Amino acid sequence: MQSRRRGLPVFARLAYKRAVAETYDLLLKGGIVVNHDGEGPRDIGVKGGCIAVIGAGAGSSARETIDCRGLHILPGVIDTQVHFREPGLVHKEDLETGSRAAVLGGVTAVFEMPNTSPPTTTAAAIEDKLARARNRMFCDHAFYVGGAHGNVRELAELEMLPGVCGVKIFMGASTGDLLVPDDAGVREVLRHGRRRVAVHSEDEELLKAGKAKAREGDWTSHPEVRSVEAAVRSTTRLLALARETRRRIHVLHVSTAEELPLLAAAKDIATVETTPQHLTLAAPDCYVTLKGLAQMNPPVRESRHRDGLWAGVAQGIVDVIGSDHAPHTLEEKARPYPASPSGMPGVQSIAPVMLDHVAKGRLTLARFVDLLCHGPQRVFGIAGKGRIAAGYDADFTIVDLKMSKTIRHADAATRCGWTPFDGMTVTGWPVGTIIRGRRVMWEGEIVGLAAGAPLRFQEAL
Repeated sequence: MQSRRRGLPVFARLAYKRAVAETYDLLLKGGIVVNHDGEGPRDIGVKGGCIAVIGAGAGSSARETIDCRGLHILPGVIDTQVHFREPGLVHKEDLETGSRAAVLGGVTAVFEMPNTSPPTTTAAAIEDKLARARNRMFCDHAFYVGGAHGNVRELAELEMLPGVCGVKIFMGASTGDLLVPDDAGVREVLRHGRRRVAVHSEDEELLKAGKAKAREGDWTSHPEVRSVEAAVRSTTRLLALARETRRRIHVLHVSTAEELPLLAAAKDIATVETTPQHLTLAAPDCYVTLKGLAQMNPPVRESRHRDGLWAGVAQGIVDVIGSDHAPHTLEEKARPYPASPSGMPGVQSIAPVMLDHVAKGRLTLARFVDLLCHGPQRVFGIAGKGRIAAGYDADFTIVDLKMSKTIRHADAATRCGWTPFDGMTVTGWPVGTIIRGRRVMWEGEIVGLAAGAPLRFQEAL
């Protein structure tokens, strides 16, 4: 042991001595850590909710030690697009049930959307959500402010409030009443404030025209109702307005192959998000099999679009993957199309489904971490999250890459009680969720209290 220490540089020998002598709150031992150094066996010492040291010595002591042999330790997965439906639609979901599903799926933090009832468009509405989340949400969290015609002049102040991840615009109608369909309105939202604006990009005029294409009881017509052209026209308009106003934007749940070249040419102002659903399912088969359970906005489209999105992942055009968790009850989903609502749950399945894509060779584990951990931190400037590095919050998603499990309705913790991936057997599974050094989920069981806290953002500190 002494000869091994002599071969180290002076600073490394000092760090080694401190690590051996230190007593940690938590010590993760024997796991394969995936971080900025690559992938390799490391111990991690945690103190005061933060990462104290990576590579702690075997002689270190801790109040709690977790044996991670055979497991991979990833930075905590961050889901940047969830609809937890509270207030107003809590028969579908609420902040407690949604966050419970999140941590069971290995998710350590979420961004929650503003199209609740009433919508989240004021400081009072943000404070109400933060109060509702206190001692009820299991994961860390932030809330979007909805951009609307009536609050544009307040947006610069609203986006800087504690617990706010940014402004969200709906250019095309979806669930709820938030809508800014016109160029003048979008321009005004983009002119007020400086943080990155997230956008649901579908052209409302074409969506209205597309309603005539709906075939009653036939969900295969959904991609015709909400057409490729509606997405492409909206994103083309949006990019022009963002460049005019010099405002950074984040285009959510991109669903078409045609949008990717447009977004690749605008990486100076635009970042890109897609979903596991759009990377996994394909029309028309998903609508034949799942019927209303496959209905979401923008739609799951034909396989050529899925292939195009995977090409966008491979080329680095896609920056983030978010679940767009948007639950409805089975009774609501059983209504004949187009009366059935759009949206599906996904916060509990985002990590397992994407880990299965890793197992199948569609992306590397490093790219998984980039899209679900580093990407959200980088795009939105989350303070102290998204990396396994000294000084960062001790948030970890611990996974067994060899575990094979079948996703089932019966295991869904979300209040709606179903998943579009029911019956899908995946390889790779989250076995532990640790948030700020606290074990919250282990081997499929909630083991900690609901102690989620608001996220902090570098531009709003």
